[in-house]
Amino acid sequence: MSAAAPDEASSAAAFPWDELFATAVCVLRMTPDAVWRASPRELALALRPFAALSEPPSRARLDELMQRFPDRR
Repeated sequence: MSAAAPDEASSAAAFPWDELFATAVCVLRMTPDAVWRASPRELALALRPFAALSEPPSRARLDELMQRFPDRR
């Protein structure tokens, strides 16, 4: 196996492979083989529902959720 060019190595190091793999295996319950066989697009689509919100929910949305799912005492 040949060594990667410096720009290739730095871009590869920037991608969060460990986090992607852990999330796919632990959250999506994919097998390691399934993770490595999936295309980047398939992984992105599978992980989309778990992506962080770009902004916090509005007060109206919080009120709606609190009505729908009240705390039980």
